[in-house]
Amino acid sequence: MSFDFADIWAHMGVPAMIIAGVLMIMGLASLTVFVERMFALRRSRQASRLFAGAVGADVKSARLDAILKRTDEPAYKHAHLAHIVRSCLQAYKHALETVDIGGLPPAERTRRHLERFMEEVGSDLRRGISVLASVGSTAPFIGLLGTVVGIISAFQGIAATGSGGLSAVSAGISEALIETALGLAVAIPAVLVFNYLSNMITREELLLQHSAGELLDTVDDWEERRAANGDAGRPVRLEPARAGARA
Repeated sequence: MSFDFADIWAHMGVPAMIIAGVLMIMGLASLTVFVERMFALRRSRQASRLFAGAVGADVKSARLDAILKRTDEPAYKHAHLAHIVRSCLQAYKHALETVDIGGLPPAERTRRHLERFMEEVGSDLRRGISVLASVGSTAPFIGLLGTVVGIISAFQGIAATGSGGLSAVSAGISEALIETALGLAVAIPAVLVFNYLSNMITREELLLQHSAGELLDTVDDWEERRAANGDAGRPVRLEPARAGARA
């Protein structure tokens, strides 16, 4: 019997075909997650770099409304940094306009909000990674199940026909072992891709956490300026007066 996948598939029983089909679907799912995550992470990083350069001057001048308006631009729709900045500044602006019954200052309230939001960002970055972990851990066992089912079918066929010998057994066993090979062929790339994406996402999380820390330091600086101007404790407009504005 030649090593021909079409011929092997034609001689497979229905249970073996079902298991092989499941493994192929799992392999396709792994490939889909890998391509989608790579595209999403690179798109987010590029958009975040553009956003950071676009709002640098507004951040230094404490123009909250200008920064928030910039985060809504379509060019930064997929930038995780823009989402972090928008969530942080919206929380800070709300804290400036309201009074906390616990007496927490706006900067501290903003810090607590951003810590919770960073957990959501991390969850979004790791979306779909669980699929790779599941495929990498279960595909070999599913392939082994297909092999066991194939061997059982082969021996049942031998018992039904009454024929024996190595030639009669080897054909059925070779077809059954294809399931194990297919399971390993699906699992090994899934594990490699899982490790690669996990390292890539960890680096991305560190960069975003560093940016979030710098943003919170900027908020603290704004609070110090408000306190120096005697504005602490009440909402004020942080944006400096623009030339030509009405008194």
